[in-house]
Amino acid sequence: MKYPIGIQTFEDIIKNGFVYVDKTHLVHNLVTTSKVVFLGRPRRFGKSLLLSTIESYFQGKKELFKGLAIEALEKEWKAYPVLTLSFGRQDFKGVDGAKVLEKAINTFLRNAEEEYGLVSANDTLGDRFFNLLRLIYEKTGRQVVVLIDEYDKPLLDVMDEKVEVELDGRKISLEEYNRNLLRSFYAVFKDADRYLRFVMLTGVTKFSQISVFSGFNQPKDITMDKRYEAICGITAEEMEAYFAEPIAELAKTEGVSVEQEMALLKQQYDGYHFGEEMIDVYNPFSLLNCFDQLRRDNYWFSTGTPTYLTSLLKHTDTCFNELAGKWYDSAEFVDYKADVQRPLPMLYQSGYLTIKAYEPRRRRYQLDFPNDEVRQGFIDMLASGYLRPHTTTPSAWINRVTDALEAGDTESFHLELKSLLASLTYRFHGKKDEHQSERYFQYTFYLVMQMIGYFTVLVEKETSQGRMDCVVETPGYVYIFEFKRNGSAAQALQQIEEKGYATEYAADPRPLYKIGVNFSTQTGTVEEFLVK
Repeated sequence: MKYPIGIQTFEDIIKNGFVYVDKTHLVHNLVTTSKVVFLGRPRRFGKSLLLSTIESYFQGKKELFKGLAIEALEKEWKAYPVLTLSFGRQDFKGVDGAKVLEKAINTFLRNAEEEYGLVSANDTLGDRFFNLLRLIYEKTGRQVVVLIDEYDKPLLDVMDEKVEVELDGRKISLEEYNRNLLRSFYAVFKDADRYLRFVMLTGVTKFSQISVFSGFNQPKDITMDKRYEAICGITAEEMEAYFAEPIAELAKTEGVSVEQEMALLKQQYDGYHFGEEMIDVYNPFSLLNCFDQLRRDNYWFSTGTPTYLTSLLKHTDTCFNELAGKWYDSAEFVDYKADVQRPLPMLYQSGYLTIKAYEPRRRRYQLDFPNDEVRQGFIDMLASGYLRPHTTTPSAWINRVTDALEAGDTESFHLELKSLLASLTYRFHGKKDEHQSERYFQYTFYLVMQMIGYFTVLVEKETSQGRMDCVVETPGYVYIFEFKRNGSAAQALQQIEEKGYATEYAADPRPLYKIGVNFSTQTGTVEEFLVK
């Protein structure tokens, strides 16, 4: 089986015999019921391939769709003039960022003008675009299809740029300059409506308030449309239909059953949901790389964290444990408002959080990590940036703690925890009030425990009697932790006993340790550590 890793052109995939997960029934429904649409999906989720598929459809390349669902659905196969523009290949950062954007649009217009034998007038980019659409329509007698990939990259690249450019005698930020240029460019769609057959824009983020779409009728946002939840990515049904062979091969390689392998793949790469139907969607980039290399690894996260997200997290005072696992109205995470430094919309739209539950009565959504790949990678990134211990690296510390917990060595765990926290005292001493000190202590504890991703780690696990601060389950041991701040370890142990936290593990054959820990905000580390 040939996997189209790094190949985003539909025609290449079909002609060269790469595996293609048939989404053409969704494509047909989309192009026959909509005119101007926007789709947001995380990076490396198949947006470019989707646009390429739509491009081939509108070019009337019927032969490429032989055997696919759309072959039986489409009866006419008309060819339309198609204009495609992608901002994904350019870097818009730095002092030349404005020139890069202008050049990208100029090149797009010039190539189209040359293709259709049109002469460019010395107009603004917006005027040239409008005239281009009009003249193509008049020359061909067919409405024009416009496909724009990564429409938001010229904005995301410069979110934290301090570069200024001059416009009409005044200095403005590069972000504002790019936004204004894109707004005037996209505004053409409104006046040129009669010349357009279909327009689609894809990206990671949907901007609002400062919207680049404000100059024309808002596109239909299908990002959370239940009809198109699975238009990108791979569903569980598609896994079984298309990838039975590599799944079986991977299972053999890892020495597990096919059923066990399916469960492992689901835990590692599944878990994305893009609407109320809660259709499980696998990350296609990670899954294809896994099948190609016959190895489960963090492929998506290893491609790097986008600079815009790193910048946003750097400037926000929000702790991640205050976001994950919580319930939200859709308005809180669907649109990114660039005038408010809130990381939640960006984390959701970038794929680091996803919908985990939906409550129809109140129309609320629970957001959390989609899967182990994202959870582990993201927590490691946060820990590396936030913890920054002076004496060790987070990965080295994780390895030592993992060894200790795996061996039932509570004393070594105690020493490692104390040592790490002692190197982070600045996090607490710099806080002016008790609330902030406690808040950052809780965040540090959250990151520390989530870093131990090799085992089952449950933070603030609910029981009939209350919430356990933390439970760690290894193959050989169970650890129940209760933490106190400026209290006593004895009080922590007493709470474990009084609340009956260990009751559910009564029949578990694994040795169980009850551990009470008291932290001091004065020293910034472990004051008492008692094991029972």
